[in-house]
Amino acid sequence: MGFEELKPTPVYDTYWKFAAKRQEVFFNRLGGGDYPWTDDKIIKKYKFTNAYRASDRVSQYLIRNVIYEDNYYSPEDQCFRILFFKLFNKIETWEYIKNALGEITYSSYNYERYNQLLMERMGANERIYSAAYIMPSGKSRFGYEKKHQNNLKLLEYMMESGLPQQVAKAKSLEELYEVLLAYPTLGTFLAFQFAIDINYSELCDFSEMSFVVAGPGAKNGIRKCFGDIKGYDYEDVIRYVAERQGEEFEKRGLRFKSLFGRELQLIDCQNLFCETDKYARVAHPDICGVDDRKRIKQQYTNRNLERIDFFYPPKWGLNHKLNT
Repeated sequence: MGFEELKPTPVYDTYWKFAAKRQEVFFNRLGGGDYPWTDDKIIKKYKFTNAYRASDRVSQYLIRNVIYEDNYYSPEDQCFRILFFKLFNKIETWEYIKNALGEITYSSYNYERYNQLLMERMGANERIYSAAYIMPSGKSRFGYEKKHQNNLKLLEYMMESGLPQQVAKAKSLEELYEVLLAYPTLGTFLAFQFAIDINYSELCDFSEMSFVVAGPGAKNGIRKCFGDIKGYDYEDVIRYVAERQGEEFEKRGLRFKSLFGRELQLIDCQNLFCETDKYARVAHPDICGVDDRKRIKQQYTNRNLERIDFFYPPKWGLNHKLNT
């Protein structure tokens, strides 16, 4: 791919500067520093995900509390637990169900009980879904009135059709993605996100540099960084920037502190394009992407949340470096 064919806008510089500044926030918090952890006015004011997807609070909860919880779970139960968590993507929903049932497993799953608990949660005016992304309702496929009911039936269908066995047989991250994409209502974005989440577990072990799917926010960010991408796929651009990250940071004089030696992976660079799209709405309001949104919805509130005890998939070989 010839980079000279693409014409970077000022937002492309911002992409790398944002990555470095956001990762600086991560390490400042990890080191016990005080809020606001940054001198960047935009990052200070608005909510942005981490440079590394696996460092985000919800991903951390999934990795430590859902996937690598102390109890042993069969591959079938493990697959069910990951998918149930990701359908709602909300820590409070998981904990409510777990506290009521004692454990969350496919072997003990009962639709009526799960539905009852989720209805109770909604009846108490509590949100059961994260605002991070929108799960399709699935009503046209499964026919239930409530979104969560259709999502539970989707999960049942996935398990009954042998998804855990298909995960075990998958030979690549792309193949795992294709398996998930074949299920109704997921679509390309969610299928890829779920594939990344399953890949955190011991159910499979694929390189995060092997495959990527650009989500809507990333496509917006890429267009803001390059304008016309000259017929290249969005995924080509993501791979291109991931493979030259060291050079790009260096030529801008940016000190990017990697995740204990783990470079940004394709999924992380994809996410950074999404976050750069948001950042650029304030920093570069005159530069448009696929759409023309000008406002960042979520402002950052320092809620003094419980400190994260960071833990990464053991197969990455990072955990022993966390306290050194």
